Amino acid sequence: MARPVVDAAYRKAVDRARRDLRALIAQKNCAPIMLRLAWHDAGTYDAKTNTGGPNGSIRNEEEYKHGSNSGLKIAIDLCEEIKERHPAITYADLYQLAGVVAVEVTGGPTIDFVPGRRDSLVSPKEGRLPDAKKGVDHLRDIFYRMGLTDKDIVALSGGHTLGRAHPERSGFEGAWTNDPLKFDDSYFLELLKGESEGLLKLPTDKALLEDPVFREYVELYARDEDTFFRDYAESHKKLSELGFTPPGSLGSKTEANTSLILAQSAVGVAVAAAVVILSYFYEVNRRVK
Repeated sequence: MARPVVDAAYRKAVDRARRDLRALIAQKNCAPIMLRLAWHDAGTYDAKTNTGGPNGSIRNEEEYKHGSNSGLKIAIDLCEEIKERHPAITYADLYQLAGVVAVEVTGGPTIDFVPGRRDSLVSPKEGRLPDAKKGVDHLRDIFYRMGLTDKDIVALSGGHTLGRAHPERSGFEGAWTNDPLKFDDSYFLELLKGESEGLLKLPTDKALLEDPVFREYVELYARDEDTFFRDYAESHKKLSELGFTPPGSLGSKTEANTSLILAQSAVGVAVAAAVVILSYFYEVNRRVK
């Protein structure tokens, strides 16, 4: 689908949608599932083929019925309320904005949000998102495929500070922290404590302690929340922009320059044609005289 025109009217619609999302998330206590929606729409990206990613395709029945997306129809329907009020905004922008707002309203870092994502009706095949039952190699396979790093893997895993697992959706049950509606670094603190009664630790969580590179970041974030917030905001922004060329960036300027060159070429052809026609009539007129 076409890229939206990010003009003053579009930015105003985004600002209004942001306010409505704040109110909705506060009223429904739905920050965790909004963050999960944004993550799962973006996390299908494949850097080699430039497919998947934050393009709103998760709204397709084919995709939201993937096993890894179980329960996300709830968040999709909640976002539809916002979409009805602000129809100009693409689903791709709306879902990523919802994730950004979910982090901010629960006490997390401010994440830079750049609008302009285009929507897609093409869904990737199932299997591109992390499998919670697997370990270190699997995490790297999934995140490296997106073009992300070891630091991104650990920082984004810190998003589990929000929410809880539901057995009917994932086969697991419980929250990762004692306050699953507060965004902080307690996920890493609890991870380093080991098994805690009533709290969840998935195989993919434990994998962060098994690998020395991952563990170094876990220990850093557990002792320095400010660093975690800074790195999380950076990694979240990267995730939300996978395969997306923000307006005004090098890619967009290249597209604009290409359009300008084509337009200038078209004008040049038109001028040349006009000169030929005028020359023809001049010659005909001269011969008649």
